[in-house]
Amino acid sequence: MRAQPKKHSPSNVSWALSRRQLLQAAVAQAVSLPLLPWLAAEEAVAGEPPAPLPPLNRFPRMVQEYFVAQVRAAEAKGLAAKRALQTKADAEAYVRNVQAKIRTCFGPEPERTPLNPRVTGVVERDAYRIEKVIFDSRPGFPVTANLYLPTGRAQRVPGVVGTCGHSSNGKAEKAYQSFAQGLARLGYACLIFDPIGQGERLQYVKEDLKPRFGAGVTEHLIAGNQQFLVGEFLGMWRAWDGIRALDYLATRPEVDPQQIGVTGNSGGGTMTTWLCGVEQRWSMAAPSCFVTTFRRNMENELPADTEQCPPRALALGLDHDDFLAALAPKPIIILGKERDYFDARGVEEAHARLSRLYQLLDAPDNIAVFIGPTTHGYTQENREAMYRWFNGVTKVSDATEEPPLTIEEDEVLWCTAKGQVAERGVRTVFQFTRDKSQQLAAERGAVSGDALTRAVTDVLKLPQRSGVPDYRILRYLGSRRYPLPHAVAYAVETEPGIQALVYRLYSESWVSRPPRTGPRALLYVAHLSSDAELREEPLVRDVLQAEPDSPLFTCDVRGIGESRPETCGVNSFHSRYGSDFFYAIHSLMLDRPYLGQKTHDVLGVLDWLTALGHIDVHLVAKGWGALAGTFAAVLHPSVRQVTLKNALTAYGDVAESEEYAWPLAALLPNVLARFDLPDCYRALEAKQLRIVEPWDAMARP
Repeated sequence: MRAQPKKHSPSNVSWALSRRQLLQAAVAQAVSLPLLPWLAAEEAVAGEPPAPLPPLNRFPRMVQEYFVAQVRAAEAKGLAAKRALQTKADAEAYVRNVQAKIRTCFGPEPERTPLNPRVTGVVERDAYRIEKVIFDSRPGFPVTANLYLPTGRAQRVPGVVGTCGHSSNGKAEKAYQSFAQGLARLGYACLIFDPIGQGERLQYVKEDLKPRFGAGVTEHLIAGNQQFLVGEFLGMWRAWDGIRALDYLATRPEVDPQQIGVTGNSGGGTMTTWLCGVEQRWSMAAPSCFVTTFRRNMENELPADTEQCPPRALALGLDHDDFLAALAPKPIIILGKERDYFDARGVEEAHARLSRLYQLLDAPDNIAVFIGPTTHGYTQENREAMYRWFNGVTKVSDATEEPPLTIEEDEVLWCTAKGQVAERGVRTVFQFTRDKSQQLAAERGAVSGDALTRAVTDVLKLPQRSGVPDYRILRYLGSRRYPLPHAVAYAVETEPGIQALVYRLYSESWVSRPPRTGPRALLYVAHLSSDAELREEPLVRDVLQAEPDSPLFTCDVRGIGESRPETCGVNSFHSRYGSDFFYAIHSLMLDRPYLGQKTHDVLGVLDWLTALGHIDVHLVAKGWGALAGTFAAVLHPSVRQVTLKNALTAYGDVAESEEYAWPLAALLPNVLARFDLPDCYRALEAKQLRIVEPWDAMARP
């Protein structure tokens, strides 16, 4: 259970009692009621149980094509701004503009606290040495790094910050050792550091310091998705590590602070790109195997980590090339691969856009592209392209090929005794999130009335609704073993390109528009599928039995049930990196939270019901649907009664639980700065709220 704020007001105390009652008394299931006659008859038939019905999904591409259209529109907005540039002054203003937009996406920099650098060991080699360095990017938040320093150099040498891709062993991965060592042999100082959740910086470990969930992508999603609740972005956390790495490298007496570049591959290519956007001290950059366009990634159904998707970026008209434009006109080479899943067409498009900008800035030779012939990775041909580019900038070497390398065992490069900072009991990303959640709860207090309505509308980014939605009458559903023998599906258009699938149950055959039967109606907002839940969810039967004279409607919001996407891989929907995550993270880049879009669907369906004369709606919702149902019930006047099953107890519970089961599609950015779900539940007490079996952070009763 989530801790209550220390400051208590009468309303806080009242809600504490109400919430305790919800979690104890109202937790009980609805009173068991006898089966409806036709169901009892069906279940009483002797013999084997009926064969399972294939799921209904008549709109499997709807969500994908909607997002493709949205991302294309965002790209068009950005391209229009680029085409409008005609002069050097225009280009310079554009660079300043994208810098400001990127800061909007990433948020303000945290306080520059002491680095507290310490060298825990040195590895001596023939032409260089490797110092094992630990510095604190935030208080109590250590970064493990290897500093490769060329030996026998009388003058200060250029420096490079190396950022790692998604290797479980971080800086010790062969390809990343290779570029760091290759740079050192050519005369550069290279500081390569472990990313959060990789190498020696696992955030979730077992007692033996082995990963609890899996290094890299999995840790990034667990920590990063949760951070959105408190207004943080994992991309900024990771970029801040890179900025502090630059701060540290600039203090080294061996390094020329005016010549420090940045390079990395894959997830490190992401960080190189983002670091160009948020930090302009770099003298040169070489992102590898990341830069393409957001449109190519969307059209190709390519999910990317939480930190690879900056909030609001698409809404602001930004694309990958803009993060590099923020460093213009400094020298940048974009490194890609012909056979990479980061589409080489997008690599060429990004380069073409930057070439025009650099031309206007009178620096056409400062932007280049190299596309290697092989698959994803910082392979030798791409590393050599990077060496040649950096040498052209610094003149430190005229080498065009990679020198011979010696790859070290992981343990040789460890900065800690056992290969994990967790052995020292340091703070984790989760602990920062938990602490901020508790701080926001204490500052926020109870939210109610108009303030709650505004907060819900603002956080969900709900658009204005205009008029009654149009709808289609779909083919008669036939026998689906629903609680009533007949049903019709109505596709309610809540916005262009989006249909909310509404079923209306009938006791007689019906093939046309819904009849006007009076003010009262039941609306069930499904968890995952109205079709399945009409057969399997006892709550549906219970409310229909309790109100047999009220027409029953059900609702599949976008992305579930009849519009569940079949994208991003076979049966990927429930995977951490699957289609549901894919659209949820793009929704944040479009500045329209996926849950806000789903709530908009419920509100549109309620408008449609109101137009049918149903101005007294008993809204019933389950699980994921209970979130959209809750917000719609708070906002829509036609909802007069609310029953929620498996509703989330509080967003604060998710933010303050190291492990949680709710997907990104169920979370809202910075919600805990404005309100929490208990505020909504308290407001709905006036609408006869009943909560059955609320779910905690792990989606358990």
